[in-house]
Amino acid sequence: MRRTLSTLGVAGALLAAAVAVPTIAVAEPSIETDRSRANDRPIVIGHRGASGYRPEHTLEAYRLAIRMGADYIEPDLVSTSDGVLVARHENEISGTTDVAARTEFTSRRTTKTIDGIAVTGWFTEDFTLAELQTLRAKERLPQVRVANTAFDGRFEVPTFQEVIDLARTEGRARGRTIGVYPETKHPSYFASIGLPLEEPLVRVLRQNKLTHRNAPVFIQSFETANLRRLSRMIDVKLIQLLDATGRPYDFTAAGDTRSYQDLATPAGLKWIAGYADGIGANKNLIVPRDAAGALLTPTNVVRDAHRERLLVHSWTFRGENQFLPVNHRIGTDPNARGDITAEYELFLGLGLDGVFTDQPDTAVAALAGLSRS
Repeated sequence: MRRTLSTLGVAGALLAAAVAVPTIAVAEPSIETDRSRANDRPIVIGHRGASGYRPEHTLEAYRLAIRMGADYIEPDLVSTSDGVLVARHENEISGTTDVAARTEFTSRRTTKTIDGIAVTGWFTEDFTLAELQTLRAKERLPQVRVANTAFDGRFEVPTFQEVIDLARTEGRARGRTIGVYPETKHPSYFASIGLPLEEPLVRVLRQNKLTHRNAPVFIQSFETANLRRLSRMIDVKLIQLLDATGRPYDFTAAGDTRSYQDLATPAGLKWIAGYADGIGANKNLIVPRDAAGALLTPTNVVRDAHRERLLVHSWTFRGENQFLPVNHRIGTDPNARGDITAEYELFLGLGLDGVFTDQPDTAVAALAGLSRS
């Protein structure tokens, strides 16, 4: 089906062009975003929950994101051996759970090839749901987010159904709708081992009556083939993720030489508009950085996507200095908080329809400040 534009945005003039970016045109002077978006508010997406404050992909991280004002919570979805979708950043779980310390699972450590890369560890597809839920989550970036390690060992690995249940419960308590924004992780790999992600994802959404066009759901993927398949299976909004480098793994497997940068061109965006409702773009596709990490001139990606009536959500906004452009860092401690508000203001001024953020409270505050200005 042809996808159609349906949700949020904020208008703003694109900045003048000065620096060419390979493949993607830079922004032209005095080009404005779609003025029909002017009264809409961009959505705040709790990236893996409020992962700047709690271990990612835990119910507590999602709950905190909602309480901080997030409109959507984002579970990355992988499969257990019995076909249940659970929320983990990757199917390899040694960095996000205590599995390495669990002697009963020592023999399950193995090496697999995931999207062409050899990965060693423990994998969700080698555990039943019952086994997986005996594990406990831990902070993935302990040197960066030391405070989060205080919660290590306290939270289980949630199922996708539990994430939906939480969104509904918290939404009712607050009198507002909380959406879910699942990402299918490594869909080609999971299909290759007989655990495709699409059918159980659609089944869970159908059981929760979340398959209609206006359901508070976005499905996202870095691959294209599974989104094109989902566009024929379900009518919720689909988002094509675009990294700043590389190509979709399904392209690699099929011998398609197009890169993510190619998909971010006007021709590529026109192709995406045939099956998806928007793009989830790496920030560097929208405002590139030089080798030193300083900001360059914005590209035309937001404008070109909007011309195809595609939403533009961007990732990932994180408050620590090491994740910010040098223009917005404060001091020299890479783990200290920088001027994340300035980064939001820059990107929102380019017309984004949504932001993925590890610290949802910072995005909510930035949006409130812009609405008062």
